Amino acid sequence: MNNVSRFIPLALYVPGNSPLHRLPAGSKLVILLIFVITSAILSSRPWHALVWLLFPLAGYVIARIPLKIALSQILTPLPIVLFFSTFTWWQRGLPAAITLALTFISAIAAAALFTLTTTIEELLDALERWLRPLSRFGVNADMVALAISLTIRLIPLIAMSAVQVLQARKARGADHSLLAFGIPFLISAIRRSQAVGDALVARGVGD
Repeated sequence: MNNVSRFIPLALYVPGNSPLHRLPAGSKLVILLIFVITSAILSSRPWHALVWLLFPLAGYVIARIPLKIALSQILTPLPIVLFFSTFTWWQRGLPAAITLALTFISAIAAAALFTLTTTIEELLDALERWLRPLSRFGVNADMVALAISLTIRLIPLIAMSAVQVLQARKARGADHSLLAFGIPFLISAIRRSQAVGDALVARGVGD
């Protein structure tokens, strides 16, 4: 197992034979989308969001995901969650901030559980099957699936950039500066996206 990817959200697949592993990728994706949207809409109090968090946590038990891996996948994006939660606390108060934080964490936990039990190949096959009927309207199913694949692969890289920026900020003694995190992080994300775009253009993708 790659020691780096273990700590990067959405970058790790844990082989297994649990009911969640055997569930088709398309079905899991639909369940994930419904869960994220529904939990976001219905979580108006901290205890509401806490109840929703119990569902993905139960999924980790069913899928027999090791505790260390589960915690690393869920807690790594925590600085970003805290960033938005702190802003919400300032704007709307502590209960709203706690609700937002728990809702984000439940969504992250559910998304990580999906990728921990689903290979990229299974996901792309499901997406291509869904998009193939749209070919009659000019939609290139292969290109859309490729774009989604690149997006999924970029998420762990962007998360790693966030960790690196936070470490650099700490080394400069600017632990509590939002600007010291936000500006370098945005620049890093934009540069990475431009590099991927240039690489695709160089290979003639989209011509």
